[in-house]
Amino acid sequence: MYELALQIPLINMEVEAFVLLLITALAGGAFGAAVGALPGFILTGFVVFLGEGIAILERNLGGVEGIPAGEIATGITGVIGFGAITGPHIVFAGGVAASAYAGKKYPEMGSTEGYHFGKDITYAFGTKPDILAVGAAFGVLGVLLNQVAIGFGMPFDTIAMAVFVSALIARLVFSYPLIGSPAGSGYLDMSPFERGEERTETDGGVERVRPATEPWLPHQYKWPGVTVIGLVGGILGAYIWIQTGSFFLGYGLSAISLLFLNLGVEKIPVTHHITLLGSSGAAIGAAIGGPVVALLVGGVFGLLSGLFGEVTQRVFYSHSGTHVDPPAMAIFVMTILIGVLYLAGILPNSAYLGL
Repeated sequence: MYELALQIPLINMEVEAFVLLLITALAGGAFGAAVGALPGFILTGFVVFLGEGIAILERNLGGVEGIPAGEIATGITGVIGFGAITGPHIVFAGGVAASAYAGKKYPEMGSTEGYHFGKDITYAFGTKPDILAVGAAFGVLGVLLNQVAIGFGMPFDTIAMAVFVSALIARLVFSYPLIGSPAGSGYLDMSPFERGEERTETDGGVERVRPATEPWLPHQYKWPGVTVIGLVGGILGAYIWIQTGSFFLGYGLSAISLLFLNLGVEKIPVTHHITLLGSSGAAIGAAIGGPVVALLVGGVFGLLSGLFGEVTQRVFYSHSGTHVDPPAMAIFVMTILIGVLYLAGILPNSAYLGL
């Protein structure tokens, strides 16, 4: 998965390589806390985009003299982009855990209104040692979760799984409700947010007013909009795969687009879980029919991933005080389906899972 040089089972990894990976993950997780989870993930997008661009160039040139085919791109996309430098299970997960910790330890940093500070994945904690230590610890946790899953040959995106599970562990470690209690008629009910209902909490002796239900993206949670952006993003991801053969170029572009969201541009959609599955659907569709079939299957896969992201955010994100990443959950669920259906002989290939 991701064709990473260091993504090999722990049982087969040399001690020196394992120690190297853990030390780097410590720094990567701390870096995620220092710059913030979302800015760290945006850097992932830039690195992956660079790595995939070089990979496409290498394929078109037939390799570079003196350098084995694919070695440059693997070093960028794999070891750096999805590895211990900007791997989401390390940098992003470290930043998420740092925000969860700060939400309990330093609630005064956050606003007295709005979402719980533990959900603020845009906040950069700079050089505060204890917060960076939390990020470092969860960077290592992300590596271990990922490597164990690879070692057991799990048929899904192990990095997405690690991001999801790490966030749940952060909730338990820092005494947040694992899922939380819905304010409306159930976990999928966002109507308390739409009605402007609020709740009052006391953090650090300070009363804070928060929405009774907190959708992940106030501009991207209604079913019609999620469906449309899922279909559109899936088609675009599929087209990128058809033209380039890259599963992750669309993912990188989507991650880079979050720079605008981080800078405060309103209503920028989050689509990396959509474009990635659109590319995956295209690879599966291409094995069934021509480019048009690949494009349409990619659109359907993107749509489904968008919907899974919305369902999971309503269950795992909206009712507790920390960030549990809906795109990671959507990728996790979608790749479980791809992996299982491929192993059952229903799908012709497993896209980027490499099963």
